Amino acid sequence: MTDTVYDIDQKIEKKTDEDMRQASIGVFDSGVGGLTVAREIMRQLPDERIIYFGDTARVPYGSKSKDTIIRYSRQIIRFLRTKNVKAIVVACNTASAYALETIKGELDIPIIGVVKPGARVAAGSTKNGRIGVIGTEGTINSHIYSQIIHQKDSSLQVIGKACPLFVPLVEEGLLKDPVTDEIASRYLQEFKDSQIDTLILGCTHYPLIRSTIGRIMGDGVTLVNPAYETARELKELLHRKGLTREHVEGQEEPMYEFYVSDAADKFKKFANTILPYDIETTKQINIEEY
Repeated sequence: MTDTVYDIDQKIEKKTDEDMRQASIGVFDSGVGGLTVAREIMRQLPDERIIYFGDTARVPYGSKSKDTIIRYSRQIIRFLRTKNVKAIVVACNTASAYALETIKGELDIPIIGVVKPGARVAAGSTKNGRIGVIGTEGTINSHIYSQIIHQKDSSLQVIGKACPLFVPLVEEGLLKDPVTDEIASRYLQEFKDSQIDTLILGCTHYPLIRSTIGRIMGDGVTLVNPAYETARELKELLHRKGLTREHVEGQEEPMYEFYVSDAADKFKKFANTILPYDIETTKQINIEEY
């Protein structure tokens, strides 16, 4: 552990039970995709405070190695711990697949990812036993969705496909663009041929092009949004741990804080198009210092 990290860890304050309930939830992703998770948390847990970090300098994560993703995740968690968060949501499928189990054992606060909630719902939703998963190369190559689904029912057929161009298209704001339609049609044809009836949007960027994916796949395919399911699981977790924040009248402190590793203005502009809450400021930090 470097001296820098040691100093950061020393800044983490000891909190009372009431302090912990009032503390924020840390949410992180490789870029803007995790905002779909933050959006669901805002909707389902409106009294909770959120500190969001988007690693916009190093996006995308999907093509990077497991060791790199673990290193990135540790740096981000060290940053979030300086904010004294009470729980952490890994709002990135690749980091959930590659890093979650490793970093979970290093923390004394709850941490959840986005893979298990979505996988469990998909396994319970399919009628014909054929489930599709789209995600980054890292997520698909990890086979994490297949593993979790087969733990529930080994007879289910899981077909995974990497869709690496979806993340840059979303990051560039091309949500309703002919090029996105064309690429999506090519990516998804395999699933139409396989006659799946359930499709997991296995990257938190993908709900932002859900309407395009849904139109191509048709009404007979159920789309599973892990962002929604993760917010539900977080709500249950906080209640179980006694960490649910009570409503505070006249709240003066900011409910939501946003940090990125690059391009703060671009992030803020994009976030304000999809969140139910207008972001006034986004702060850029040097995540490599953590």
